[in-house]
Amino acid sequence: MNKWYLGEGEQNDVVISTRIRLARNLEEYPFPARLDTKTRVHVNEIVRDAVPQSEGLHYIEMKTLTQAQIVSLAEKHVISPEFASSADGRALLLSDSENISIMLNEEDHIRLQVMMPGLALAQAYEIADRLDDEINEKVRFAFDERLGYLTQCPTNLGTGMRASVMLHLPALTTTRRMGTLASTVSKLGLTIRGAYGEGSAPMGDLYQLSNQVTLGISEKAAIENLKTIVLQLAAQERAARTEFVKSVESEDAIHRAYGILKSARLLDTKEFMELISKVRLGAVSGVLNVDRKVIDELMVSMQPATINAQVGKTLTARERDMERAKMVRERL
Repeated sequence: MNKWYLGEGEQNDVVISTRIRLARNLEEYPFPARLDTKTRVHVNEIVRDAVPQSEGLHYIEMKTLTQAQIVSLAEKHVISPEFASSADGRALLLSDSENISIMLNEEDHIRLQVMMPGLALAQAYEIADRLDDEINEKVRFAFDERLGYLTQCPTNLGTGMRASVMLHLPALTTTRRMGTLASTVSKLGLTIRGAYGEGSAPMGDLYQLSNQVTLGISEKAAIENLKTIVLQLAAQERAARTEFVKSVESEDAIHRAYGILKSARLLDTKEFMELISKVRLGAVSGVLNVDRKVIDELMVSMQPATINAQVGKTLTARERDMERAKMVRERL
């Protein structure tokens, strides 16, 4: 299986990726915030031993990774920014493709995550559900008949599931329609944020759309609701793109962005994301003849910590901007 950012998937012109995340806690232990480091490590080992070896997940103690490696995993959406903030008593179960990850002792004992390219909610849920069942055969989850799965944050009570999709919405952003759309989707039980979740800015016109309601609704109903709204947003984005690229000014902006990326000697993260978003819009709209897979891979691999992890040392901001520009020139 390809890494989520190297595959194409359905609706990939708008939908970059799909993620299903399940929050679970072991019945006999307090939530992670109440555990000391020694007990957290014990919980990690219990969960590690409950996952069948046939799943091919590697067990990684977070304290064995460099800070660049940890932050790079967050930049690639393999782990959450919160999980990256501390390695104390935390561990990760990770597949070779990085599409399956199980964060141990984040906010909950278990945060099981499946990521897939494009719109693949049913497929991602099927994998997550199977893994969830496999672990549940060996350990008892904290569960209440009335409230469902018990989680540290009340907003995850019930199914404990967060289904989300990452969307590239440059035309809707440029035409200033995101504020209205955010208000509309919130009334439908969904939330739209920057690509790195709560509190993050939508850099590169990337947004994360996810379900807000986990109590009193089934997983399948939540997924269907999300899929319906995603398809509507995708249709609106495509219509806005068609209009947007008709003007010579828009076509000029796309070609200028491509020209800068192909020749720049310094590129900071913010400028790079703004330019690559325009180039991706040009590629999916037929304005530019560029391989979309290269663009999608660059959007992930040119993040700051991921560059440091690739070169194997911590670069200064200027050195990193030079390295990013060099790598982008070579790829394009």
